[in-house]
This record gives sequence, C-alpha cells and structure tokens, in this order.
Amino acid sequence: MDKRVLLVGGGKSFMVTSIAKELKEEGFEVIQANPNVTEVERIENKPTVYLVYIDDLDEMMEFFVYLRDREVEDDLSISIIGSPDEVAKITSRVSSDRIAAVFERPVNVKELGRKMIDVVEKEGIRLQKKRILVVDDDGTMLRTIKSWLSDKYQVFMVNSGMAAITFLAKNEVDLILLDYEMPVTTGPKVLEMLRSESSTSDIPVMFLTNKGDKESVLNVVALKPEKYLLKTMPPAELIANIDEFFEKQKGKKLMR
Repeated sequence: MDKRVLLVGGGKSFMVTSIAKELKEEGFEVIQANPNVTEVERIENKPTVYLVYIDDLDEMMEFFVYLRDREVEDDLSISIIGSPDEVAKITSRVSSDRIAAVFERPVNVKELGRKMIDVVEKEGIRLQKKRILVVDDDGTMLRTIKSWLSDKYQVFMVNSGMAAITFLAKNEVDLILLDYEMPVTTGPKVLEMLRSESSTSDIPVMFLTNKGDKESVLNVVALKPEKYLLKTMPPAELIANIDEFFEKQKGKKLMR
C-alpha cells in the first residue's frame, strides 16, 4: 500500500503541523505544501491522495479551482478539513465522487489518521483498475460515461483531441474512448495522430459515436479502431462491451 499523502495547508499552522505529525506516526509519507498552485505544480511525483486543510476559504478558492480542473485529468482522491459551511461550498465545486473523506473542524487528529489509512487503502485498490481515457467535447457526456465506468475502471477525461494528445504524452492508459465527431480535431484525425507515434500507436481505441452508418465506418476502417460504441446504447451495454474487450485481452496474454 502506497501510504503517501499531499497535505495542503498553511505550513505554520499549529493544526497542520499536528496533522502532519499524526500521519507520520501512522506510517504515512507526508508531502506538505501551501495552498499555492505554483508550489504544488512544482512537486514531482505527487501522490494521488490530497488532504486539504481549509484555513481561509477566500484565499484558497484559487487553489480549489485548480483542483477542480486537475481532478478531471489526474483523477485525484481529495479529502477536506473545514467547517460545514466551507465543506459545502467546496463540494459544490469539486466532483463529489472524488471527495474521499470530509473532516469537520475542530478535527480529532487521531481519528483523522485512522480514517486516512482507509482512504489510501481504497485508493490503492482503485489504482489497480484498468485506465480508460474518455475524449469528448461534450462535458455532460464525459461526466455521464465516467459515472457509468468508475466502479470498475480508472477514468480520465479530456474535452478535445489535442488535450488527449497532451495527456497521453505524460500518462499511460489501457483504452481510449474517442468521440468520432469533435470540432477542430476530429476523432478520426486524433486516431491517425495516435497511430503515427510509436508511444501511442498500440493503445486500443474505441469510437464513441452517434453515427453507425456504413460510410462513417468505412472512413476509418484502415485505422483499425477496436469497436464503435453508439452513445445512445444503454449503460449496461456499453460497460459489457468494455468488459468483453478486457476479458479478451486477458485471454490473449494467457495464451502467449
């Protein structure tokens, strides 16, 4: 189990110091940072588990905007320490499915330490799941597909073809669900770009599309996508297609 946590809060705060001490006594590797976007961005090999102590919400709002943007791409586990009002304001800005734990002030540091062990254990289980990148310019579709798949898979989201290329330059995934029709850089164009680079040429790709007509299929058949998944299909059917794909992959590995 990777017991690393990024503790974000005022470094001189007595409570933040006490929390860091308790976490270390529980066997955590604690990386501390102020709620400063530039400072956090400079940290290399950051944990995916964040514990954020809210001291002054107004001053920290820029950091939470940053977290909201990063949690989509990085799929973070975020735990928050604050007052009920502060927590309510933050959870309205950060996806609820990425809030791993909430601690209300005044916080019991012993209880927090025990709870954070559960958080990192769950994160460890999640990180063993297959990684899927969903590429779609429709934010509602992105969130919908993520909600369908998150129980079984790690799901990352980007809203354009170029954002997908940038993401894949720094991250590995096991499957890409790619919107067929996107502005500027279309799905077929993105797939062509992926196939032209050695680092991404072997990543399996399935198209997400509203088009199931023969002409659309023939346009990209030479690029060999794994499947075409209609956006209108029921959630269970979409999940079954992805499950089947990974089961076949597992079978191929066993036969080697």
